[in-house]
Amino acid sequence: MTTSPELIEGASAASDSDSGSAAPSATLGGESKRSVEQIALLLFITVPFLALLAAIPLVWGWGVSWLDLGLMVFMYFLTCHGITIGFHRYFTHGSFKAKRPLRIALAVMGSMAVEGPLVRWVADHRKHHKFSDHDGDPHSPWRFGETVPALMKGLWWAHIGWLFDEEQTNQQKYAPDLIKDPAIRRISRDFVLWTIVSLAIPPLVGGLVTMSWWGAFTAFFWGSLVRVALLHHVTWSINSICHAVGKRPFKSRDRSGNVWWLAVLSCGESWHNLHHADPTSARHGVLRGQVDSSARLIRWFELAGWATDVRWPSKGRVDARRRENASNAA
Repeated sequence: MTTSPELIEGASAASDSDSGSAAPSATLGGESKRSVEQIALLLFITVPFLALLAAIPLVWGWGVSWLDLGLMVFMYFLTCHGITIGFHRYFTHGSFKAKRPLRIALAVMGSMAVEGPLVRWVADHRKHHKFSDHDGDPHSPWRFGETVPALMKGLWWAHIGWLFDEEQTNQQKYAPDLIKDPAIRRISRDFVLWTIVSLAIPPLVGGLVTMSWWGAFTAFFWGSLVRVALLHHVTWSINSICHAVGKRPFKSRDRSGNVWWLAVLSCGESWHNLHHADPTSARHGVLRGQVDSSARLIRWFELAGWATDVRWPSKGRVDARRRENASNAA
């Protein structure tokens, strides 16, 4: 098994197995979104979001069972780490090398987050780093200007609006290493299958444990719909909120900031300023008290021998990226 990371404007792409070749059409989603894709996207955004809104009066009126809550939390952090460790730190930036079983598991876990096919997700994010908060960035909140009305419009664009843009990132240009891997290409192409699996696990478990259709329904409501909606908006908040506000103790060429109150739910991704200052770092929360569960799991993978060549930030590397005044904030 070999690895040949490719640098794309500071974001390195890990490829532990580069064999075979394929055109972008071999992955799900090409250079433009068809109308049917946009309709499906709208459904996958609005239906879970409506469930999230309905969750408030349901908790107030009937409560939520420990089984439903457990399924929601388990599925949330399983798929959240699939995105943060798998799609982001590993596949996009090559923060570590992974043994083949871990590589496949991370690809599947990330796909179950229902945030789009793996190859497309990685291509979009690599392009984001190349043009971060400048022309060409797929989802910068500063896209329309710096006035308050322009920023409000930009925040909406960065959070959700960009997902409906018909023009898509060139996958062959930004993720050729992933396209060359037949297994990863297959997982990316089977995104719909992983979505079904992700949505089906909670009601299957809930129904079997309670031996009732009602138990299956409530597990689907909390463990599937509410969980997906919450994870979606936390992930999108990294694009919008973390590029508009937050402390910026490290030097970066964009407006990425650290937003502490998103740290736990984002599995460490909201320590976004350090990430943009040092994109290949396996740890984003490098300062005292900065919780980063993704980095902790990567460390466990390393200790188990599943991950190697982990790019841990050294003190010298961190100090070199500090601003002269570490108290700078947005």
